[in-house]
Amino acid sequence: MPESIFTQPIDFSKSEQYTLSIRLRTDGFSFSVFVPTQEEATNYFHHAINPALSLTANLKQALTRYEFLSCSYKRVLVLSAGNRYTSLPAECYDPEEKEIIFYHNHPHRDNEIVLGNVLKREQIVFLFGMEKSAYYLLLQQYPHARFYHPVFPLTGWFAVKSKLGNSRKMLAFIRNDSVDILCYERGRLLLANSFTCQHTEDRIYYLLYVWKQVRFDQQRDELHLAGTLTEKEKLLTGLRRFIGEVFIVNPSEYIDMEALLTLDTD
Repeated sequence: MPESIFTQPIDFSKSEQYTLSIRLRTDGFSFSVFVPTQEEATNYFHHAINPALSLTANLKQALTRYEFLSCSYKRVLVLSAGNRYTSLPAECYDPEEKEIIFYHNHPHRDNEIVLGNVLKREQIVFLFGMEKSAYYLLLQQYPHARFYHPVFPLTGWFAVKSKLGNSRKMLAFIRNDSVDILCYERGRLLLANSFTCQHTEDRIYYLLYVWKQVRFDQQRDELHLAGTLTEKEKLLTGLRRFIGEVFIVNPSEYIDMEALLTLDTD
């Protein structure tokens, strides 16, 4: 077992005490192992994918290549990133109609399964699409795995943060090829959307466009940036020309992946 791929040595003979988290993205997979007895309890490892292969084919290669993925774990959490998600009030949600609701907002795709995450406290449901063959491959490997969209834990964390102070707040989580935007007013979700963009100028455009659409105040309301902040100074300079309160945050410092297990999925 090449333990050196992780940030610190792990005794995988005790893997049944650990939590394995798998994050699936278009630019690669990230694996983390939560070891409760270690001082730095979470260990990370990133695996680059072959863009010529499908998500499922890349996943099969990773499951075969890394011995630690064949271990038995106490918990397995799978976060499937992508732009195909939608939110709705929990009171409007019927699990039997999630495909109808989802495909009302997104074009239909073959080989896709629609999954749901429920934030009971905020009374919000997130529906998201995942490659069906990858979903069943992971279920075959980990029958007790639970599946989430990465925006889901961000929503729960930022809903609490948005209640601090009197200003309305926007969170922009920037990825290499897109930006996820959440807008809140004291715990109430106003907007959740994602835009495909790879360049700093496009990110500035979409953030300012949404800012204007939700009628946030340029001086009083807050913009919080997280994720992959390439050309950070250029991004900050462009945004601060129009928005007075711009901050950089690191949600991973506050989001407890173990807490996902208290949230509902279907």
